[in-house]
Amino acid sequence: MLRRSIAFGTALFKSTMPKRKANKAEFFKPKKAKVTEVETEISDDTKENGLRGDENERSWKILSWNVAGLRALVKKNGHKSIISQSPDLVFLSEIKCNEWPVDCETDFKKYHKTLVISQEKKGYAGVALLSKIKPIKVWKGIGNASYDGHGRLIIAEFTHFYFIGAYVLNSGRGLVNLEKRGKWEELFLEKIKELDEKKPIIYAGDLNVAHNEIDLANPETSRNKTAGFTDQEREWFSRLLDAGFKDTYRELHGDKQEYTFWSYLGNARSKNVGWRLDYNVVSNRIFEKVKSSEILTEVMGSDHAPIVLEIDI
Repeated sequence: MLRRSIAFGTALFKSTMPKRKANKAEFFKPKKAKVTEVETEISDDTKENGLRGDENERSWKILSWNVAGLRALVKKNGHKSIISQSPDLVFLSEIKCNEWPVDCETDFKKYHKTLVISQEKKGYAGVALLSKIKPIKVWKGIGNASYDGHGRLIIAEFTHFYFIGAYVLNSGRGLVNLEKRGKWEELFLEKIKELDEKKPIIYAGDLNVAHNEIDLANPETSRNKTAGFTDQEREWFSRLLDAGFKDTYRELHGDKQEYTFWSYLGNARSKNVGWRLDYNVVSNRIFEKVKSSEILTEVMGSDHAPIVLEIDI
């Protein structure tokens, strides 16, 4: 397993985190919110709709993409890139809409569909799940009122695994959201460990962290200055992996340097000045079942590239 140690300067770490001692209950006994269990938005007539009806067909192709606005993507026919991949499950983040665009209803008629929209700000954040197999259950959030209204997380239970799709909070310009991000990371770690005790996990999405220096073009100028490459964010991701999970792309591709995000500024994509912020993470016990984990860098339509995981589970 390829992993890099992350050195921490004690003074630096303390200076960017709150000085008061955190109340343990603040992290592990948060105010509960009722997590909505939803029905997927398509009939169960798999023969008529061309859906996969037999989950015992254990090969899954999972595509995840931060689309930076679903309506804009569809208007440019960018969603056709998803269809051309013929994925069994699709997770979309930063959709920025409150309902499915008409073309999605038509072009994705072979999928069960669920939207998780932001309740806090219209046209902000939001995630979506499309699956050829109807999930057993779908949850919109993790059960914390401070976070679940932003439309950033979906959990779907299938026969052999849980799928978690996330659009993780960006720590923001000047790292103004770093403390809030840290509290969410603690809550999420407890949730994913709890689910992993029941079934293995496939966790995908825009996780807004470049874990190692190889995961961004300019680590020297970004460390502890730019959201996504602070020591704290990197350590939170390390803790996730240490809890029994693997970063499938890095495990399979070693030191290969590819990115999933490029700023719109300065022709960053054409110069390949990017970040690897999007991940496919799986439970250790199913990693051997992973067939491939790829970044579709040639697919345009967003400032992020889609990522694809193929797994037999």
